[in-house]
Amino acid sequence: MAKDRLYLFDTTLRDGAQTAGIEFSIEDKIAIANMLDALGIDYVEGGYPGANVVDSGFFEKKRTRNAVFTAFGMTKRAGRSASNDPGLQAILTSAADATCFVAKAWDHQVEMALGITPEENLEAIRDTIRAAAEAGKEPMLDCEHFFDGYKANAGYALSCVTAALEAGARWVVLCDTNGGTLPSEIEEIVTAVMKVAPGDKLGIHAHNDTEHAVANSLAAVRAGVRQIQGTLNGIGERCGNANLISIIPTLMLKSPYRERFELGLDAEKLTEITHVSRAFDELLNRAPRRQAPYVGASAFVTKAGIHASAIAKDPASYEHVDPALVGNARNVMVSQQAGKSNLIAVLARAGIEVDKADPKLDRLLREVKEREARGYSYDNADASFSILARRVLGQVPDYFKVVSYRTTVERRFNARGELITMSEAVVKIDVEGEMFMSVAEGNGPVNALDLAMRKDLGKYSSRIDDLELVDFKVRILDGGTGAVTRVLIESRDGDGERWFTVGVSPNIIDASFEALYDSVTYKLLKTEGAPGSERLTA
Repeated sequence: MAKDRLYLFDTTLRDGAQTAGIEFSIEDKIAIANMLDALGIDYVEGGYPGANVVDSGFFEKKRTRNAVFTAFGMTKRAGRSASNDPGLQAILTSAADATCFVAKAWDHQVEMALGITPEENLEAIRDTIRAAAEAGKEPMLDCEHFFDGYKANAGYALSCVTAALEAGARWVVLCDTNGGTLPSEIEEIVTAVMKVAPGDKLGIHAHNDTEHAVANSLAAVRAGVRQIQGTLNGIGERCGNANLISIIPTLMLKSPYRERFELGLDAEKLTEITHVSRAFDELLNRAPRRQAPYVGASAFVTKAGIHASAIAKDPASYEHVDPALVGNARNVMVSQQAGKSNLIAVLARAGIEVDKADPKLDRLLREVKEREARGYSYDNADASFSILARRVLGQVPDYFKVVSYRTTVERRFNARGELITMSEAVVKIDVEGEMFMSVAEGNGPVNALDLAMRKDLGKYSSRIDDLELVDFKVRILDGGTGAVTRVLIESRDGDGERWFTVGVSPNIIDASFEALYDSVTYKLLKTEGAPGSERLTA
């Protein structure tokens, strides 16, 4: 029997950006969009063109290869034509493939918040959807406050749905905007909506204010909707949005969903979901939630001895799925062989082929575990992991050695009497016996070190001309001014490739330099033509 197709719509970069304490840069958005695109998400909503500098810059060109690149926006203003609405035109002239407009579906909100009549709201929906379709953008409508609106005035809420569909909307998404609707209500109301709209044109957008966003999304799917909106790790305003990291494996692994539905990602991509979840948290510079379902470090950890004994005999005793299916690992009485199997899977992801019997794998496994105990995390530092693995496996040439480096920070008045802070770095490098010393100034010690190290690398200089540092994040691991520091650096080159490297030390400059060193080494390695280098992408 053919399975029904479910479509995943990620709004991490738009609705997730409303999370308190999160501010995405353009570089962050590009990295996250690449992550979502590679995972197999169908729609990536990137933000609101014209609303701010970051979103406008992000939509100057298409940022996805496979996913439908989607812009968010408001329906046209009442009293204006679609062609004379600057906000709408900014969306329609962006590089987006599709548009997701938001309109209130609760007549009380229309009159109270917007100050317009319910009919004017319907007119705005129709005109906006038509304008998007005429502009060649796949049109969608998010019906804000739909479930509360339905309970207050079902007729008007449904008229918003039909107005959008009649105007040519590909999807109409039912939004539980305040997150207060329960699963039984969701299923009942969606079933009623199905009488006026087909399920393959309906979506669900759930918020998590009662901890039911995932359950509400699944209830809507059971009732008939075929698009699910959510975010990575459930980020979003207030209590967050539906967590796609939990929804995806549930749909793919649990009955009755796995028998009835198919997604745009396969079993191989599903094994990447733990990596994606943790890499996303690293990019946000926050610790991954250890007890997160499916992907948390403790999701498949058992401490009790009687449970450990049962798991040794039958893992299904205390595991609802095989952790390997989602790229996670069992962590009770872990044998060296089990750890090695996980390591081989990570090496394969990095494009590193290795014989399972290679004794160097044991040494690499010990090295990784020792480093993680000291604070390293390779979930979002694939380039550093690739270098470490290849070094242990004997696949990294000895390009250069850092003999010494130093940095100074000076605060002084310039010629115009302005108080400024300048940093200077001196780096001595040995390239196959030939010594090079470079000096550079920067707006901080890390910037100065970066410039000095890349200033003269002897015969390798031409191979790093297009290398640049684009992002820098610092996390204090155990508190206090003398705490261990982890630094994550994002780099890119002229080919548009991006990679992340990590450094750990009680000294923030040492940690930064380690990550910088790995970045340069990775660039040299990926231009070397070493075995598998054509697959070296972080």
